[in-house]
Amino acid sequence: MIESTPLVSIITVNYNQPEVTLAFLDSIQKITYPFVEVIVVDNASPSKKPDILKEKHPEIILIESKENLGFAGGNNLGIRIAKGKFHLLINNDTEVEPGFLEPLVAKLQNDPSIGVVSPKIRYFYNPDIIQYAGFTPMNPITVRNKGIGFKEKDRGQYDTDSYTEYAYGAAMMVPVEVLKKAGLMADIFFLYYEEMDWMQRIKDAGYKIAYVHNSIIFHKDSFTTGSMSPLKIYYLNRNRILYLRRNVHGFTFLLAVLYQFIFAIPKNMILFLLKGQFKLFIAYKNAVGWHFTNIFNRELHSSPKLI
Repeated sequence: MIESTPLVSIITVNYNQPEVTLAFLDSIQKITYPFVEVIVVDNASPSKKPDILKEKHPEIILIESKENLGFAGGNNLGIRIAKGKFHLLINNDTEVEPGFLEPLVAKLQNDPSIGVVSPKIRYFYNPDIIQYAGFTPMNPITVRNKGIGFKEKDRGQYDTDSYTEYAYGAAMMVPVEVLKKAGLMADIFFLYYEEMDWMQRIKDAGYKIAYVHNSIIFHKDSFTTGSMSPLKIYYLNRNRILYLRRNVHGFTFLLAVLYQFIFAIPKNMILFLLKGQFKLFIAYKNAVGWHFTNIFNRELHSSPKLI
């Protein structure tokens, strides 16, 4: 028997952005789904303390981490105390439509082969432009893929649910039973590629991933890291190679490593230098160098479990 309104745990991470998180919480208060708990994890905000979140929204569960655990670690903190049958991990820089939750719940309830669902995501400041309507498969050599519908005007061309290769980290809902089998996100990623790695483990556990077209959220995007910042360059490139090391195997792994070190890495380093982007060059060099100092780090291949 399908439970009509199972508890959904809505988990979001705040880092020094109380005003952004307040806007998100305001939009959550307008949803039509009747049975939720809202968990906000503050990732050790250095200057803007999260007290106002609890003052304005006393209904939330506020967790204050003693250190910045990144996207993966912050969400894992929330997951560990969540009581819901379904856990929705959603960025604090999003706002939601009132009826966005019901289609996600229905999709998971009606198809137990699905382990993760993501909604259609459009840009908050350009609300008719799509950011996410699914993902293509990851190329195991280049360790890159593409977003389906990315930056396209929404004309209804993706108004059909579909299986997809990856959910999108800005909003993804997972049944707790899937978490028990596949585990949590690997904390070592900190930022970027952690959800791709997680999706791969969920698929390896035998589940499918689905895009749900009639659930819509709006993403303000890149509030935390900005565009082409040293922080973004470092973690994107460090974690692309980390994803490779964790998920690509055999002869394909050898080809991927050769591609990275013979073509991709030299090309990118030269481009940063030619453009005079010396801070980005250093960030990129450090991202690659991290792998040389962590060649035998056993934590590279570990993932936390839901206990």
